[in-house]
Amino acid sequence: MRVLALDIGERRVGCAFGDTEHLVAVPLKVLPADQVEGLARPFLQLLEDYEPQLLLSGLPLTMAGERGKQAERVEAIARKVSASTGIELAFVDERLSSAQAKRIMHEQGMSERQMRGKLDSVAASLFLQSWLESRASVSSEDA
Repeated sequence: MRVLALDIGERRVGCAFGDTEHLVAVPLKVLPADQVEGLARPFLQLLEDYEPQLLLSGLPLTMAGERGKQAERVEAIARKVSASTGIELAFVDERLSSAQAKRIMHEQGMSERQMRGKLDSVAASLFLQSWLESRASVSSEDA
């Protein structure tokens, strides 16, 4: 199954792609949030290019694992995009994915300026990779 992960922020949406067969998540790009929510051409082009069968939205839970206002906002946007495109939707806990992405990019020697425009897509790829691996381990346990 082809999956497009969305790290929905207030201003930007990080996009990453992966599939359940190859179990590899790849950061794609960061789009302005209004382009994703409004189904603008750049976002529709991603959907055409990658033909996802599932949208995987990160859900920004609180550190206590509870849903706050930010999670409700993200969920509403993700549901709107899913309904408008007809693509199935799932959610995954994205706590600390941006911090982890920033740490990884720092370790690779990237400056704050170099991270701009990439951080959100790397964060999306991290929670997508985790989701793919957890799904694969559940499938192998069932076999």
